[in-house]
Amino acid sequence: MTHTPRILSGLAASLALVLLSGARLAADTASPGVIDWSKPNWLTDASLSIKESNDDNVLGVSGLGLTAVSSKVTDVGLKLGVSFVPLLGDQKTIQVLSLTYTPDFVTYQQDSQENYNAHRLGAAVKAKSDNVSFSFDDAFLDVDGNKNAPTYALNQLAGAAGNQDDKYRNNYAHAVARERRAQTQDRYNLALQLDEGSYFVRGVSSLVDYNLDTYLHNTGAAPYKGYQDYIDRYDVNGGLDLGYKILPDLALTFGYRYGHQYQEQFAVAINSDQHDATNDYQRVLLGLEGKLASWLTIKAAAGPDIRSYGSAAPMVHDDTTRYYADGVLTATIDPNQSVSLSYKKWIFVSSTGLVPYIDTTLALTYHLNVTKELGLDVGGKLLEANYTMGDDVAGSAPDRRDDVDYGSTVGLTYAFTKQFSISANYQHDTGKNNLDGLAANLFPAYRYFQHEIISVGAQFKF
Repeated sequence: MTHTPRILSGLAASLALVLLSGARLAADTASPGVIDWSKPNWLTDASLSIKESNDDNVLGVSGLGLTAVSSKVTDVGLKLGVSFVPLLGDQKTIQVLSLTYTPDFVTYQQDSQENYNAHRLGAAVKAKSDNVSFSFDDAFLDVDGNKNAPTYALNQLAGAAGNQDDKYRNNYAHAVARERRAQTQDRYNLALQLDEGSYFVRGVSSLVDYNLDTYLHNTGAAPYKGYQDYIDRYDVNGGLDLGYKILPDLALTFGYRYGHQYQEQFAVAINSDQHDATNDYQRVLLGLEGKLASWLTIKAAAGPDIRSYGSAAPMVHDDTTRYYADGVLTATIDPNQSVSLSYKKWIFVSSTGLVPYIDTTLALTYHLNVTKELGLDVGGKLLEANYTMGDDVAGSAPDRRDDVDYGSTVGLTYAFTKQFSISANYQHDTGKNNLDGLAANLFPAYRYFQHEIISVGAQFKF
C-alpha cells in the first residue's frame, strides 16, 4: 500500500508553513500593506524533490539461492534549512548556527516490506573570537522502517532438503537492507582550537552510534532460519592535536585519541555464541592539513591503533595493534572541475554481532560543469570488510570472511533555472569474496553479487 498522496500533502503543508512564516517576518520590515514573498535570509534551504528508481537486486543476493528481487522505488523528499546567524544582530563571533531537516519517504512498489521513512536532522555551529575557534556538527537519523530484518533463506527445511545458504552472503549485500530497517543513528564531530602564531592546540571528540530497533530471533530453528539479527554498536573518542604551520596554509599535526567501542552481546536465548568485541583503544597520529598548493587541499592523519579487548572478545590476544588512516585530498582544477580522493582504514565492531573487523574505504569523485546548466558527476569506490583479525570460526565462522565491493556511479544534473533541475543517475556494485581456501560448507560463491540502480529525479527550490 502506498501513502504517496498523504506524504505529498504533508510536505506541501510543511513548505507552505515555512514560506508563510518567512513572508510574515519579511512583511514586518516592508512598507505598510506590502507582503514580500521572497525567501528570508534566515531560510537557507527550502526544496522539494521526487526520484524514481529501478533497483534490480533489493537484498543484494547472489541468485544461487534466493532469486534477486527487483523493484521500482519512489522517493519523495524535502529539505528545510534555517540559519540563526541573521537573527543575532551585528556580531562576528558566531559564524554558523544552523539546523536542517531532511525527510525522505521511500516506497518500494514491488516489495513493500522495504518501505521506510527517513528523518535526518543536522546541526552546525562555528564560532571564532580572537585566536580561539570552535566547531560542532551533528547528523541524526531516525528511520521509520520495518522492525523485521530480512530472512536470507530459500526454505526452512532441515537436513539435505534445507537451504539457508544465503546467510553467507556478502557483508555489503546485507548492509543495504539494514539501512532501511527501524533504527536511529547519530554522528558528531567537535573541535576547540587555540592558535598561537605558527602553533595551535586543538581538542577534539567524535561519535558514531547505531541503535538498531529490529526484532531479535533465535536463527537456529524454523521459522527464523536465515533471519538476520542486528545489534547496537557505537564508537566514541576524544583527544588532542598539536599543530605547527610549516607553511602559511599548511600544518603538520601530532595527535592522540582515547576511545571506546561498544558491541551489544546477544542474549543466550538468541545466540549461544556469547562473543562480543567491546574494546578500548588509543591512537597516536601524524597528520597534514591545509593547502599543498592554491588548488590542492589535504586533511589526513595516520598512525598505530592500539586495542584492549575484554575476555568475551574472539581474539587470540586481548591486546592488538593495527594501522589507522583517514584522509581527503581535493583538487580544484579550475572553477568548473574538481576531483576528490578519500581513504579510511579503521577497526569497528560488526552490526551482525560477535566480532570486530577492519573497515577500508577508498573513493574517487569527479565533478565537471559541462555548461552553466549541465553538471556531470563520476565516482568510483573500493570497500573492504576484513573480519580475519579474530578467531571465531565456529558455526557460520564469522571470522572466516573478507568481503569487497567495487562500486561506480555516473550522474547528470540539468538546471533549467536556479529553482528547478532534473537529474539522472546510474549506480553499479559488484561484491566478491576476497578470502581464498574457504571450506565448501561456508558457501563462498554466495558472497558474490551484482547490484544496479538507475534513477531519474527532479528538484524544485523555493
